[in-house]
Amino acid sequence: MAFFKMKAKNLLSRLFRLITFLFIIMVAQPAYSAEINVYSHRQPFLINPFLEAFTKKTNIKTNVVFASKGLVQRLLAEGAASPADVVLTVDIGRLRQYADKNLFAPFSSEKLRAAIPAHLRSKNNTWFGFSKRSRVVALSKSLVGKEQITRFEDLANPKWIGKICSRPGSHVYNRALLSSIIEANGFDAAFAWAEGLVSNLARSPRGNDRTQIKAIFAGECEIAIVNHYYYGKLVNSDNPEEQKWAKSVDILIPNQGESDRGAHINISGGGLAKHSKNRKEAEQLLEFLVSEEAQKLYAEINYEYPVIDTIPLPAVLAKWGKFKEDELSIEKLAESYYEAQVIIDKVGW
Repeated sequence: MAFFKMKAKNLLSRLFRLITFLFIIMVAQPAYSAEINVYSHRQPFLINPFLEAFTKKTNIKTNVVFASKGLVQRLLAEGAASPADVVLTVDIGRLRQYADKNLFAPFSSEKLRAAIPAHLRSKNNTWFGFSKRSRVVALSKSLVGKEQITRFEDLANPKWIGKICSRPGSHVYNRALLSSIIEANGFDAAFAWAEGLVSNLARSPRGNDRTQIKAIFAGECEIAIVNHYYYGKLVNSDNPEEQKWAKSVDILIPNQGESDRGAHINISGGGLAKHSKNRKEAEQLLEFLVSEEAQKLYAEINYEYPVIDTIPLPAVLAKWGKFKEDELSIEKLAESYYEAQVIIDKVGW
């Protein structure tokens, strides 16, 4: 009898320990008020700080599906069963892809309209620009004076034969730049510019924007076309070698003349997924991305320009001061993408 009592006591003790353990696990797990699913072209380390801040503020958990390619096809295949609530991406061409495939749901928000300039969001409230990036010119400090180049158009001058580095023209950043030149100067002038640029290349187009700056440091070229924030990332890199690359160049913000159009601007942005099952919470995330907190993160972490121009800038951006931006409707850039790609293919960029 004593044996059975002892066994029962041991079983009760184990059961009590198990219940206690499960209770501790349940308490340790945060109790979220809701969850949303974010489909993102942006790498997790770039958007996680925003999502963590959003969760801290709203108690809404975010689950991220990251893919550099194929998200449009995935959403089309998933159809009405898609778990996506929000889509985040970069470049107006990608945003228009989603819009043209009817993958965004319209979202009329006074907060978004008030925060985002009209030329940086869609007219029908399907997508929104949350940060700005400028295509700029990196110049070898020791070989090229800033006064020698003032416009993107100057890069076609034969004086720069064998001096310029670029990533492939078909990359979305360069395609958007060429689209802006088509809109400003017309197809024929843009074609002639692209021909001249390709004639001036020091090597075949390759690499990413960071490696163009590295090529200047290595003496492979003297001039490169890059997005401005890559310079900021190199200046503040933990890698001393990358800091050296940044120190070897000056950054020129082109087309700043009194009668000129201003610097080429593109965006990162996003929209509400058409078949969102958590629309209210998804809308909260989109509005959070134009809050002062999120806009500061775009500047401080990614070195992008906030769409709200009163947000303080980190030193690496502030040193360039205010500059003239091309205020062409960002939607117009996407309309010229096909023509831009035709030029890129024909000139071999």
